[in-house]
Amino acid sequence: MRFLILYGSYRRDRAGIRLANYAVAELAKRGHEAELIDAQAVGLPMLDRMFKEHKEGEAPANVAELAAKIRAADGFVFVAGEYNWGVQPGLKNLTDHFLEEWFWRPAAILSYSAGRFAGSRANMAWHGTLSEMGMVVISSTIGVGQIVAALDHDGAPTGEGGAALARAFPRFADDLEWWAEAAQAQRARRAPPY
Repeated sequence: MRFLILYGSYRRDRAGIRLANYAVAELAKRGHEAELIDAQAVGLPMLDRMFKEHKEGEAPANVAELAAKIRAADGFVFVAGEYNWGVQPGLKNLTDHFLEEWFWRPAAILSYSAGRFAGSRANMAWHGTLSEMGMVVISSTIGVGQIVAALDHDGAPTGEGGAALARAFPRFADDLEWWAEAAQAQRARRAPPY
């Protein structure tokens, strides 16, 4: 299956990229095509016009390319940092450029923070947002607190936090795979209603 791992920090010392890289590597080990979509690298402007609001062939190239990747994906993993009890603006801006492209596929949330709460408030905020955007949000979720102690610079688990992540990830991935397979089968059986 094809999964997109979406990450949205623009900060100079981005620690959450470790978790995004970990997710890419772990899903690849399970035989999937997993691609990191880094909002900073994609470089979308602040939302002025959604992809669907551009005339055919007139959307900026990076917007059109990302729309095609989203449409081709079987599921999504949102790596969600918490900023002041809320979501990262970079990741939110990226998601808001699209709508129908997200429909009828599962989304999973990996949250993180520098502190002990592991991005739990951003995680909760994303759940409702992703549901509203037409995705089925899986019930398995993982929060990684004290991110710099839990993953090294290459995204390898370290310490107690890293060990907890490594224990939790297989169930998280199983859940995502199940919903992605179910969505694939249903789309093959019957076209989505809209």
